[in-house]
Amino acid sequence: MLTLQLVSSPSLLGAVDIGTLLFSSQGIVLIVVLLLLSLVALSLFVIFYKMVHVSQAQSQSIAFLDRFWESKRLDEIYQSAQNLKYSPIAAMFAAGYVELSKVKKKTDQPQAGGTMHEKMDGIENVERALSRARVSEMTKLENLLPFLATVGATAPFIGLFGTVWGIMEAFLNIAAAGQADLATVSQPIAEALVTTALALASAIPSVVAFNYFNRRLKVLGAEMSTFSHDYLNIVKRHFF
Repeated sequence: MLTLQLVSSPSLLGAVDIGTLLFSSQGIVLIVVLLLLSLVALSLFVIFYKMVHVSQAQSQSIAFLDRFWESKRLDEIYQSAQNLKYSPIAAMFAAGYVELSKVKKKTDQPQAGGTMHEKMDGIENVERALSRARVSEMTKLENLLPFLATVGATAPFIGLFGTVWGIMEAFLNIAAAGQADLATVSQPIAEALVTTALALASAIPSVVAFNYFNRRLKVLGAEMSTFSHDYLNIVKRHFF
């Protein structure tokens, strides 16, 4: 077990474990400790959840793109897209395919003239459907990332507040006692400094994870944009 040695002379006074330091705090410092422990647990959960979510989105998108370029029928690709629920690119294709089906039904009606203006409107409808789907999917992928950014930005200040408050209480107790040695001062200050350690334990992984996921989502967003352009080119070439 990790221990902290408190020494006031060449002799060893004893060992205080981290658990004791955490929960021997009182008042405001204890509240800060509990808050930071909650942030550590929530941050780890969010990091694990986003790791699974983003990995599924990327792997299923790769599988869908392979299927998209290998197949020659849009209805077959649509059926494949229905089975890839975590792929944002598959969701974009499905939205574009549904809109394309509506446009084709409208233009194929006998009374429809099929003018250039109507064709341009149809292409724009498909483009808007792809754009809406892209925004919706990116919003899903970015879900909970602001939480990691918030923890990374605020946790150090919360820990600093707990440390300052704990040290202030320690010196007030020393002043009330009228005398102090290293044994009296060390443990209260160690308890106060634990809040800073907890703050860093939550902030550092959160910042690293936020930057990592942000980078992966930028790559995935670029792939979505590229697919949107390719899909629109195919639609214009074969359906309008």
